[in-house]
Amino acid sequence: MDFPKKLIIVSNRLPVTVHSDLTISRSPGGLVSGLESFLKRSSIKDYIWIGWPGSYLSPSAMDQLKSKFKRLKTYPISVSSKQFEKFYNGFCNKVLWPLFHEFLSYVDYNEEYWKTYVAVNKVFCNEVAKHVTPDSVVWVHDYHLLLLPSMLRSLFPNLPIGFFLHIPFPSPSIFMQLPWRKELMEGMLGADLIGFHTYEYTTNFLRTLIRMFGIDHKSGTFFYQDRVVRAETFPMGIDFELFNNASRKRKIKNLVKRIREQFGEKKIIFSIDRLDYTKGIYNRLLAYERLLQRRPDLRGKVVLLIIIVPSRIGVEQYQRMKRSLEEKISEINGTFGTIEWTPVLYYNKFLNFEELTAHYLASDVMLVTSLKDGMNLIAKEFVASRKDGKGVLILSEFAGSAKELGEALIVNPNSIEELTSAIEKALGLSEEEMRERLSVMQERLRRYNILKWGTDFLSSLEHVIAERMKLATKLLTPALIDKLKESFHKAHKRILFLDYDGTLVPFANRPSLAKPDTHLLSLLSALSQLANTEVVLISGRKKKIWKGGSKD
Repeated sequence: MDFPKKLIIVSNRLPVTVHSDLTISRSPGGLVSGLESFLKRSSIKDYIWIGWPGSYLSPSAMDQLKSKFKRLKTYPISVSSKQFEKFYNGFCNKVLWPLFHEFLSYVDYNEEYWKTYVAVNKVFCNEVAKHVTPDSVVWVHDYHLLLLPSMLRSLFPNLPIGFFLHIPFPSPSIFMQLPWRKELMEGMLGADLIGFHTYEYTTNFLRTLIRMFGIDHKSGTFFYQDRVVRAETFPMGIDFELFNNASRKRKIKNLVKRIREQFGEKKIIFSIDRLDYTKGIYNRLLAYERLLQRRPDLRGKVVLLIIIVPSRIGVEQYQRMKRSLEEKISEINGTFGTIEWTPVLYYNKFLNFEELTAHYLASDVMLVTSLKDGMNLIAKEFVASRKDGKGVLILSEFAGSAKELGEALIVNPNSIEELTSAIEKALGLSEEEMRERLSVMQERLRRYNILKWGTDFLSSLEHVIAERMKLATKLLTPALIDKLKESFHKAHKRILFLDYDGTLVPFANRPSLAKPDTHLLSLLSALSQLANTEVVLISGRKKKIWKGGSKD
C-alpha cells in the first residue's frame, strides 16, 4: 500500500504505559492491540503514535525516556494527572460514554469537564502539529478526541485526516441532548473520512448531520465547508491467524491443561469484560442463577468463570457496580454451593494474551451479553481461537460483532429467560453443530481481518482525498489572471457563465437570505452593457426581472 507515506496515529492512550518508577509496559485494550496488529501486518513502516503515556511525566522524566519513546515510534502528550482526571473520568466517561451508549441517567453535564475536554484536545493538537509534514496522513481514534479533527483542519487545510469511532454513535434524538452537540459534530467534520463499526452507527451519524446542519448525503458522501467528506462503515477485525494458531503454542497448551484439570469434568461457562455497566454482567449472573434453580441436575456439573478487568477505578458508578456484582456472586455461591463445588468463580484481574487464549480454549461456553457495544472483539477472538471446532458463543444482539457472527446463539440480554435458555441450549449442543457454526464464522473472520479493516479505511481515505483534489478550485495566479484579461480583450464576442450560490453570493440556509448586494448588481450591470458581451447567471432559482432590465 503506497498510501500513506507517513502515518500519524492519535489515540487517547499510547500502546505503552509508563509507571511511577519510569518502567514501561504494554497498554491493555482492544484498540491498542488491534492497531498494533494492523501496523505489524501492513506494509506501513513510516509511522508514529501520539497519546497519553498513563501518567504525568515531568520534563526531566520526558528527557530520560526520550530515546525509548523514539525507538518505539511513540510521542507522549504532557497532561497533569488532575487535568486528565477531569478529561478522562470526567467528560469522556461521565458524559460521552453513557450518552453514546444510551445510559442517559448516568450522564453528568458538567461545564468544567467540557472546558477540560477542549483543553486536552488542544494539547493533542499541538503535539500532532509538531510532526505534520507535507506527506503526512493523520488517523484519529475514538470519542476522547472528537474535537481534534477540526482543530487540525484549521491549522492544516489540506491535511488528509481520518477519524474512527470505536463506540456506538447514538440516534439523533439522543445526541441532540448534548449541550455541546454543535462543537462535537463540527469537530468530527474536520475529518475527510469518518468511520464506524456498523451500518446502524453510520446511519445515526448521517441522520444527525441532516437534523443539525441540513446537510444531505449521497451514499455517505457529502460536502462540508467546500470539502468532500465521507462517512462509512468498517467493522473492525482481529488478527485471525494469531488467535487461530494460538493452540499450537506449548505455553498455551500447558495453561489449557491446567485449567481443565482444575475443573475436571465440569462444563466451563466463561466471560471476561472490563468492569462496565454496558456489558450486562449482572444479567448473566441472574440467568445463571435461574439455570441452577430449574436444572438441579446441572448443579456440581457446571461452573461460571467470570474475569472482570478493573476499569475507571475513580468513577463511583463503577465501584457501586463492583459491590453489587460481588454481593450477587456471594448469594449464588451461598445458595447453591457445596464444599466440593463453587458455582461462580470470580477474579478481578487482567489476563495477558496467553492466559486469555488458554481460557478461550478451555471453555465450553463463551458469554458476551453487552447491553450496548461498539464491536466487542472478545466474541471474535473466542471464535477465531477455537481451531478444535468446539465451544459455543452466546452473543448479545446489541454488540456490533453480532452483525457478523450470526451463527452464534444471539440473545437479547435484557431477557433473563432468553439468556437462561441460550445457556441451557449451549450446554447441550452437539459437537457437529458446534463445528458447523464455528466454521462459517471463522471463514468470515479470516476474510475480514484486522489488516483488511485498516487497509480498507486508509484506501477509502485515499479515495476521498483524490475526489477532493479533482473538485478543488484552481488558484488564479497573477500570470493566469493576466492571460484571462488578454483573452477577454482580444475576443470579438464574449459570453460569461457565472455561478450564483457559493460564488457570487455565499451559501445561505434560506434562499431569501442570498440576495445580491448593491455592489454585485452594479458589477453585473456594467458587464452586461459591454459591447459583444453576454452575461449568464447559473442558478437553480426561479427567473426574476431586475429593475435594470437584465434577466437573472
